[in-house]
Amino acid sequence: MKAIVEQALKRWGMAGAAWTFIAGRENQVFRVEAECGLFALRVKRPGYRRAEELVSELQWLNAMHGAGLNVPRPVPSADGKLLEEIETYRVDMVGWLDGKPLGKSRVPLELEDRIGTFRGIGAEMARLHAACDRWQRPPGFTRHAWDADGLLGEEPVWGRFWENPTLPEQTRALFNRFREHARHLLTAHADKLDYGLVHADFVRENILLDEGRIAIIDFDDGGFGYRQFDLATVLLKNRSEPDYPDLKQALIDGYLSQRPLELETLDLFVVLRAMTYVGWIITRMQEPGGAERNIRFTAEAEALRATFLRSLQPE
Repeated sequence: MKAIVEQALKRWGMAGAAWTFIAGRENQVFRVEAECGLFALRVKRPGYRRAEELVSELQWLNAMHGAGLNVPRPVPSADGKLLEEIETYRVDMVGWLDGKPLGKSRVPLELEDRIGTFRGIGAEMARLHAACDRWQRPPGFTRHAWDADGLLGEEPVWGRFWENPTLPEQTRALFNRFREHARHLLTAHADKLDYGLVHADFVRENILLDEGRIAIIDFDDGGFGYRQFDLATVLLKNRSEPDYPDLKQALIDGYLSQRPLELETLDLFVVLRAMTYVGWIITRMQEPGGAERNIRFTAEAEALRATFLRSLQPE
């Protein structure tokens, strides 16, 4: 990977700049310290996204930055390209954003103003959705869809969760029945659901806090989808907090302070979000910690499924 990074720096006119590996999930991310500033160099996972999708993401980021959102700003290469190809890899560069992540997965949150922070996250999410609706997308813009098919169809964005090979037969049957029921609910509420571009990965590590400012990073999974899906991701990843009901209300209050949103099906989207991880992990079980994550994702999805369906039963 060192050779790829060095070649990329030359493409951006930053040969010899200091760089440090920061993170490696779907992308390999490197912090670049050049004379002209700080940047994040992102080496894409081969085969994960088509070039058209990657360019569309960068166009989207550029538009959101121009709309005043605190998101990474794409930096064109010396040849004016947003996306470069180096050997078998696709590479881009964005401006570096300062800030501390909201938290780490499964580690208790450490926030001075917990309610204020979640209210701020909700408000920033709403501003993102509003800016997306105002944006006139360029010709050829393409991103995947977290719609009913993308969540529950034959080829979901993150995989066929009901066919996770580790599921006990009974759980598989329950997930299949939930899939049918959830599809029915989405159809029944179709006229009320707000649909448009969504970030789709509001996990703690993608929300940066910097002296009262909130930044949103990593739009890699972003695409078209239901706006409740973004709220659901925040809720799913923070539901173990002792003051979760208060955090949930603060998130909702912050969102509604900026734009309206129908929330009748929010609990459904929390379950749907949990189910996506049961599909996502299928191809990643052999990675370090993959088996443990699979057990955790499956148990969480089943618990949320059961609770949600009980809530629908008449008293």
